[in-house]
Amino acid sequence: MSDATLHDAHPDPDDFAVQISDQIESFIVAVTEVAKGDEPDSAVPFLLLELSQLLLAGGRLGAHEDFVPDERYEPDAGPEPDVDELRERFAQLLEPVDIYSEVFDPYVPRSQPVACRISDDLAGIITDLRHGMAHYREGRINEALWWWQFSYLSNWGTTASAALRALQSLVAHVRLDSPLDELDGLDTDSNAGGDEELAEEAGRVMAAEIAGPLGLRSGPS
Repeated sequence: MSDATLHDAHPDPDDFAVQISDQIESFIVAVTEVAKGDEPDSAVPFLLLELSQLLLAGGRLGAHEDFVPDERYEPDAGPEPDVDELRERFAQLLEPVDIYSEVFDPYVPRSQPVACRISDDLAGIITDLRHGMAHYREGRINEALWWWQFSYLSNWGTTASAALRALQSLVAHVRLDSPLDELDGLDTDSNAGGDEELAEEAGRVMAAEIAGPLGLRSGPS
């Protein structure tokens, strides 16, 4: 089903699938615009807001009963759009704070922190969401909802939550005038583990040094 057909059908705005698809499409459009770098001073607050709104859609998908696709095997959604340029743009835009540490699964005992990149997270989230959107635009609504729900539980939900936590922490460091540990020396390809090793690699960067370029302001001193 084409976009024109979907538009002509005047879908019910109260329909669950319409609401979820609207939230997801809004996220894709907004984040893609942020990646252009036209307003770098508002990048971090904007991403904080967009990820928070996306996770509301994810929470609704996670709380919903399991969706069942119409076909046993997933129909071909076509070639996946390249997100390398988007990833690189975000890596440049967020260069001072792109790398952060995260515990992959909080329910695994004695889990060690791993290094992540917000730029990688955003590119991965966009890839998952676009895949479902391709089904939705072709009129395969159940397939789209199944994919968004499955990938939320298995991938993009965890990734978005981690990236949101990193951005929230960044905002808190700046607004509370708290020194921020620099993780530029920590590589996502490394096998660094444990708080002690992370601390050894971390330098000291005052939040004031990144507040301006990232659109944040410190509170009164």
